[in-house]
Amino acid sequence: MTSISHEARWREALEQAMATFLKAYPASAADGLYAPVHYLLSLGGKRIRPVLALAACEAEGGTMDEAMPSALAVELFHNFTLMHDDIMDAAPLRRGRPTVHTKWSENAAILSGDVMYTLALTALEGTPAEALPDVLRLFNVTSREVCEGQQSDMAFEARVDVSVEEYVAMIRLKTSVLLAASAAMGARAAGASPERVSAWYRYGVNVGLAFQIQDDYLDTFGESGATGKQVGGDILSDKKTLLWLTTEAHAEGCDALKAWAGKHPATGTEQAEAKVRAVREAMVLAGADLEARRRMEAHVAEATQALAELHLPEDVGSWFEGLAQHVTSRTH
Repeated sequence: MTSISHEARWREALEQAMATFLKAYPASAADGLYAPVHYLLSLGGKRIRPVLALAACEAEGGTMDEAMPSALAVELFHNFTLMHDDIMDAAPLRRGRPTVHTKWSENAAILSGDVMYTLALTALEGTPAEALPDVLRLFNVTSREVCEGQQSDMAFEARVDVSVEEYVAMIRLKTSVLLAASAAMGARAAGASPERVSAWYRYGVNVGLAFQIQDDYLDTFGESGATGKQVGGDILSDKKTLLWLTTEAHAEGCDALKAWAGKHPATGTEQAEAKVRAVREAMVLAGADLEARRRMEAHVAEATQALAELHLPEDVGSWFEGLAQHVTSRTH
């Protein structure tokens, strides 16, 4: 069986399990609580986190049934964060469709996000008994860290002294720890030792770091039709991404950022397009795009090293190596 058919099997099992899980929480046309949950999950997405949990579990000799509670939990939690992040970012689109707060209301999106978090914990109840304490503990720590990362991300918008090190620490919390937890929770559900769970976590956290840097890159240099999101959103909100911070350290690039920082024109206006265009050109001039690529490749190398410590069979390890490589080449 090829790695592609393995992934198709994991994804199919996940979608079936999610559909079965959500049957207990049906949505009506007038429902403002569960309807947004069904809507956001129906938009699809990469499903990297839950698939990683299933894959790590099987790599450790477990079954999909053992890891499915973790897979459902991380996907529900991830979408909960998206629902709330879109409110905070005033984002109009998610995966090419209207965001929940746009389609319903901010209040509905807040409450529906809250119930998604509760559903994630509910899903975890099915974890094998011997693994449940460790899995729940890691899930709770990760949930708190993601909130800390989001708070730092928002705080950075108003600061002028953010360092690259602070940025990396922020994206580790905001994005990487959930990918790391997905792999670690899946491995633990299969009964893996603490040492092996730790290696899976290091693999996931480095894949996550590369993933978020690529996400930031696509926000600036991607195509709206491919990403399904507004391109240039980070620039318009003065987000201190690696691209921004690298440009800030470059003389000419810094001048361009200073000229536009603090100006937040409405999306779709000529001034907004001018800001995105000018800052993007400054980033290229500063070599920020090349620095982002260098850092992504470094994290992929660290993920590959962690994977090597697990001594997986070649046909099993190749999928995880491919995932690490894919995050830096994806277009959405």
